Amino acid sequence: MSRIAWVTGAGTGIGEATALGLAQDGYTIILTGRRREPLEEVAARIRADGGQAHVQPADLGKAGDVQRVVDFIQKEFGRLDLLVNNAGLNIVERDWKRISPEGIETLISGNLVSAFLVARAVLPMMRAQGGGQLIHTASMAGRFVSPMSGPGYTATKHAVVAMSHSLNMEECGNGIRSTAVCPGEVNTPILDKRPNKLTAEQRAEMVQPEDCASLIRYIAAQPPHVCINEVLITPTRNRGYLAAQARPL
Repeated sequence: MSRIAWVTGAGTGIGEATALGLAQDGYTIILTGRRREPLEEVAARIRADGGQAHVQPADLGKAGDVQRVVDFIQKEFGRLDLLVNNAGLNIVERDWKRISPEGIETLISGNLVSAFLVARAVLPMMRAQGGGQLIHTASMAGRFVSPMSGPGYTATKHAVVAMSHSLNMEECGNGIRSTAVCPGEVNTPILDKRPNKLTAEQRAEMVQPEDCASLIRYIAAQPPHVCINEVLITPTRNRGYLAAQARPL
């Protein structure tokens, strides 16, 4: 029986590239996101390449939706080897001068509540089977504070990193491993929410979704006795570093 992987935020960006890559590695993929159409497109590409994919749309900020997908996995496969906890978002009006109560709720629900609900829901299955792996897409903003990502995104991604480490503290005795992947700038649709639009040249210099997918596949390929707790991946031409060099001391 092939290994089973659940990828959230699987319709675009890092989730899409990761789902395609893990399918090449022999995983059966469960694809989740809010919109069915992009998930079906990813599933069709996986199947066309000989892989297996199942589309399960859900609003991961709702516990009932999360449990419905987990129940599907339990019923169809009886196990889950890998969770790629990737769903996330940002907003345009993200600084303290403009952020709204609705924006705060959107960020917390989309980045933190969803990550917690998904992780919590898969743990009973992983404990029962004697192990499992969780890989969470956090951010450089989950390790360092800067104005660019906005306070809401930064706070929620810090919490995702802390969540991942707490999983290792509590679940390592159950053979469960958790990794926080912290990318710098990645050329994904989330960049469309930037207040200042980026050029094609700027986006080409960033980490690409396939780069993150390669890293996630490497983490997933580690033997059960190895846990990669946290990893940073950034563009070589790091615009944050370059901007810091340009400022007078």
